[in-house]
Amino acid sequence: MVSYHTRVTDILHIEFPIIQGGLAHLAYANLAAAVSNAGGLGQITAMSLPNPEALHEEITKVRKLTNKPFGVNFAIGQHGRAFEHMVQVAIDEKVPVISITGGNPEPVLNMVKGHEIKTLVLVAARRQAIKAEKLGADAVMVVGQEGGGHLGRDDVGTFVLTPQVVDSVSIPVIASGGIGDGKGLMAALALGAEGIEMGTRFIATKECVHAHEVYKNALIEADETSTVVIKRSLGAPARALKSEWTKQILDLEAEQPGFDKLKPYIDGEANKRYIHDGNKREGYGWAGQVAARIKDIPSVEELFNKIRKEADAIRKKWSL
Repeated sequence: MVSYHTRVTDILHIEFPIIQGGLAHLAYANLAAAVSNAGGLGQITAMSLPNPEALHEEITKVRKLTNKPFGVNFAIGQHGRAFEHMVQVAIDEKVPVISITGGNPEPVLNMVKGHEIKTLVLVAARRQAIKAEKLGADAVMVVGQEGGGHLGRDDVGTFVLTPQVVDSVSIPVIASGGIGDGKGLMAALALGAEGIEMGTRFIATKECVHAHEVYKNALIEADETSTVVIKRSLGAPARALKSEWTKQILDLEAEQPGFDKLKPYIDGEANKRYIHDGNKREGYGWAGQVAARIKDIPSVEELFNKIRKEADAIRKKWSL
């Protein structure tokens, strides 16, 4: 078997340098354990859970399903919602890895200092990566504008942003945005990254049991023009599947209505109506442009085998 040993695999104690994204309202025990069992790093989405007790229960479930390392993701930019009590659960449970997305990582990194927990910080700009390194992050995950969900404000693509960050920090860089197969993995490694994070691709897997079939099938049917960026008027751009609902959002944003008027259209409940219930007329689903590359709904293990086989073929072609 060809080795994909990098500093990321060393730091996280995983076999294959693939990290599963936080995936709000979707990344729970079944998916996280499947990714970890396949050799990557699976993650639980903490801030989609209602309270610390629920996070404790989800961590317990993961540990019953895998003895491999896993992570807990903290999306901390959710309009002032407190996260410290949730981070404390992860610390008390001695989880192997914490990832931080969507806000200033400093409070979480300060809480974790002194504990044997590895930290990953999602960044969408070179300056954010430099800051994360100074604050003590073990690695940064760099998301380009192709990604699904919340993105940076500068509209810089993964292909340009990744090597810019690689040249600016000494800690390992993990590429994210527009990646969902072996070609994407090898491209990221060629750019100097030492691993990849995938979000959208993991939604269309058998173990992502909370994602409705309507949502998964929409990803399969998507092409490279099937996503749109919403929430620009709020300074928080995010990529979702095109739909009548996202058209309403964009039409409303053109009037610069502010957060309060947009909230019923963009909040978590609207998101769950689509991704959990399959109601695409009254909700939305996050997705990156990589949806154009998704053609099936495999198990996570099958997906990893396919990625490895494709990456191996490229390495052979390159005679590496």
